[in-house]
Amino acid sequence: MDLWDVFLSSVGPIALAGLIGTIPLALISFALGLALALGVALMRISEHRLLSGIARVYISIIRGTPLLVQLFVIFYGLPSIGVLVDPWPSAIIALSLNVGGYAAEIIRAAILSVPKGQWEAAYTVGMGRSRTLARVILPQAARVSVPPLSNTFISLVKDTSLTSLILVTELFRVAQQIAAFNYKFMAVYLTAALVYWVFCLVLSAGQNLLEKRLDRNVAR
Repeated sequence: MDLWDVFLSSVGPIALAGLIGTIPLALISFALGLALALGVALMRISEHRLLSGIARVYISIIRGTPLLVQLFVIFYGLPSIGVLVDPWPSAIIALSLNVGGYAAEIIRAAILSVPKGQWEAAYTVGMGRSRTLARVILPQAARVSVPPLSNTFISLVKDTSLTSLILVTELFRVAQQIAAFNYKFMAVYLTAALVYWVFCLVLSAGQNLLEKRLDRNVAR
């Protein structure tokens, strides 16, 4: 079997695994991580020192440890204390926690980038802090945070390959299985790399369209 035949026979299963495994895993983890990041970001800018301290420690741990270690702690470490978690939930938990740590700083920076005058203007018309945050500050911060958060999602899609090490059936796991069957490791892994690249190109194009639409809305 030559390299072209290996490519033709493996690209379909690998791409399918990406569509039904990698992309859903990334989307679910990113959505949960984003919700967590918003809460952590609000804790981080809180005047309550305990909440702010907890957020700082969480962000420091997530950003200071490899994602692979975080995956192993959840999948292999928790069973040692009697907590059994299946591969998919383990992957989602680890990826969500990881996204939460990085995205929290992005959201925090976006919130702080909104001029203080916006807070003051909202207060003068009788809005409280929570209402001002929800209706005035966060919509403006969202526009600022879209590019870095989009980059975080694209990186997450590639990071899902690490979940193959805890037996999650996604794009790279399927590539490993195919390579183990036909022993054409170079061809199969290059095919997997090509599929990841195509996915990221599509996501990057979507990111550019979203940014242009937001820019047009701001210009109005």
